[in-house]
Amino acid sequence: MKCPYCRADDDRVVDTRIAEDGFVIKRRRYCNVCNRRFTTYERIEVTNIRVVKRDGTRVPFDREKLRKGVERACWKRPVSEGQISALIARVETKIENDGENEIDTDYIGENVLACLRELDEVAYVRFASVYRKFDSVDDFSRELRSLLKDQSNKRRQVKARKTDEESE
Repeated sequence: MKCPYCRADDDRVVDTRIAEDGFVIKRRRYCNVCNRRFTTYERIEVTNIRVVKRDGTRVPFDREKLRKGVERACWKRPVSEGQISALIARVETKIENDGENEIDTDYIGENVLACLRELDEVAYVRFASVYRKFDSVDDFSRELRSLLKDQSNKRRQVKARKTDEESE
């Protein structure tokens, strides 16, 4: 591995750790020439998955582009870097497991929205506003009503479960 500082090809691995739920190996390296440390990441190569955009163009799947979108939605929210990485890994794994060579942006977007809805509702609405191209306050209002309805249904289910448990 070439050092990013001096470009020498003389380094050693000083630490190796598993990251992103076992999908990535993070290595700390030490350059024997300039005595600086740097980090490298080893991950499974995604097999030539192409994303079909809304205008019909096809581009290679870009995990970093996906990460940037999720990070933007989670900006100033109580969501850790680890949670974002896990979300990205979850979406990426789903895409890989489907075994398709081409996927629509809609498929990726809906999977990200499903994960964000569980993780952080504000980040979910932020991502939805860009992904679904909200044009007005009504679009936000409609999405918020859907979230509130889901919360109400979850509370009812929990309450019913507790009632069932108490009656047993």
